[in-house]
Amino acid sequence: MDKFFSLFKRKKNLPYDVKTAPLTDDQLKTVSMAANLPMSPQLIIGCGQSSGLQRDINEDSLYSMSAIMSSENRNLVYGLFIIADGMGGHENGELASVVAVNAMSTYITKKLYLPIFGIKQDQPNDALHELMQNGISESQQAVVRHAPGGGTTLTTAFILGDQVTLAHVGDSRAYFIYPDGRMQTVTRDHSLVRRLQELGQISDKEAAEHPQRNVLYRALGQSEPFEPDINTYPFPNGGYLMLCSDGLWNVIPESEIFPIIKSAPSLSVACQRLIDAANNAGGPDNISVILVQYLL
Repeated sequence: MDKFFSLFKRKKNLPYDVKTAPLTDDQLKTVSMAANLPMSPQLIIGCGQSSGLQRDINEDSLYSMSAIMSSENRNLVYGLFIIADGMGGHENGELASVVAVNAMSTYITKKLYLPIFGIKQDQPNDALHELMQNGISESQQAVVRHAPGGGTTLTTAFILGDQVTLAHVGDSRAYFIYPDGRMQTVTRDHSLVRRLQELGQISDKEAAEHPQRNVLYRALGQSEPFEPDINTYPFPNGGYLMLCSDGLWNVIPESEIFPIIKSAPSLSVACQRLIDAANNAGGPDNISVILVQYLL
């Protein structure tokens, strides 16, 4: 590395009339070594949002933040991604989603972001689970206090290295999308219709047409005590993490999502194309999506 930087410094001080010449074998080895130096791991991120075509107000909120610590002895990535979908038809639904995202991001950042680079890679998942549990509790209290009568989903992904910890309430979703196009739903909808499906009382087709398909039995803002779903997973190797509200997953078939992502020149463009696809299908609801890729 020192040899590479010394070459760079000499190049900057070269006179303007310098003449080029073929590189020697030793110089070629130096350039090859520099080109093959391992990159620090990094998160590639895209996000997008739309009110849809049939809603006057956007009740969705999202949050995206990442950081990288790279040194001679350590490479560490950190990311926090949140989507909240205010409950339509409820007073302060729009405010509830904003309050929930703000409370969750503030709590996680305050408790973990500043000391993040002192955390060991092998830190027990229990500590992260407790952190996420407390963040959900803070968000619940904030919604009850600042958006009375409002309700919201909250799906949070905390990435530390190649591990993803998810905290989830409601029916926004997190997916793992693998390089071969497979999609894995890694959150569970807390909806009445999903519960009926799990009990085998209705079919998938009946669920899609059920008049109460948007009714949630677990959401922030509810007075009844509840437990969020909190789990930790390895990030899919070479794949993606996608967070989205039901304005996306309930409108676009899963079979169409991977081709859209794969054909896009960037994740930001992929998010916009996913939103366009949902709007082209009628845009019945607010749409929010976050895509994350972990690169080594």
